[in-house]
This record gives sequence, C-alpha cells and structure tokens, in this order.
Amino acid sequence: MKKLVLLTITMAMMMLMSSVAFAQAGNNASGTLTVTATVNSSINLVFNSDAAGVPLSSGAGTNTATLAFGNVSAFGPVAANVTRTVVPNTSFTVSTPVDVLVTKANSSSANYKLTAQLGSADATNTWQVAGNTVTNASATTITLTGTYGSNASEAIAITVPFATASGTSISNTIAFTATSN
Repeated sequence: MKKLVLLTITMAMMMLMSSVAFAQAGNNASGTLTVTATVNSSINLVFNSDAAGVPLSSGAGTNTATLAFGNVSAFGPVAANVTRTVVPNTSFTVSTPVDVLVTKANSSSANYKLTAQLGSADATNTWQVAGNTVTNASATTITLTGTYGSNASEAIAITVPFATASGTSISNTIAFTATSN
C-alpha cells in the first residue's frame, strides 16, 4: 500500500509539473507595429573661415559663428587678412571674407536665394555683405542663385566714421537666410 500511495503521489506530482510547464510555455502575446514616415526636403546653412579672411573666432562649421576683426583704425595696423579702405577726412572701411555653405537634402531645388539682415540698428556705422548694405529694417538680397554644396565667399564690411571715439566697441549680428528656389 505504501508503494501504491508513493506511486500515486509521484504520478500526481508529474502531472502537476507538466501542466505548470505547459501553462508557462503557452503564455504568448504578439502584435504588429506599422511604421510610416514622410521625407521632407531640407537645406542647411553653416559658416566657415575663408582662406583669404580672418579666421572665425568661434562656431566655424555651425550656423552660429563669431567674426572678430580685432583692433581697427584708419591708419594704424589691422589684423592679417583685413582689407582697409580710407575715404579722406570722412571714414574708413574694414572688410574680410567669410564662407557661407548651404547644402540640401532630398530636394530638387537647383539653387537658393541668400539674404542678410542686421540684428539691431546702427546709427553710426554702415554694414555690408558682399557689397550690399544691410540694415535691421529688412532683409537684403545677397544672391539670387547660390550654388549648393560650395562655400560662397561673402565679404563682411564695416564703415566707421572718423568721428567715432577711440576705444569704441563695434558689435552687431547679421542674420543670414537661405531659401531654396
């Protein structure tokens, strides 16, 4: 009788273990995820140091860079790669080129329009990009048909009146906007 009880208990345990194993193996869940995306065309603008210009002091290869002319004067020394022109008894202009690189992705646009606008009013100095006067009043067209993927050398110039006091700091921002054509 002990053997029969032991055999019965053993059989019951085996059945219980197989049903637990079966129950664990049978727990499944599944699902399907549908993934969609829509590709949009895009363009990107970054500033680079021009080989013939003053190196950007920060932000080269980004869309937020700094160009520092250093100390400027009508007759004294200026930094390397700064061009100076003097209008006798009136003003002097300092300029240096900066590269603007516009690239495109997923776009059939053949070229882009580039504009520039001064960040804030400057009642004293005159600012130019590529020979075009820029103000804070509205954007000025710099080019109508810029070439994608190629550095465009744009001369940045500041004209300073002779009446400006020595030690005066000149600072402003120029917002560039590239729009695909």
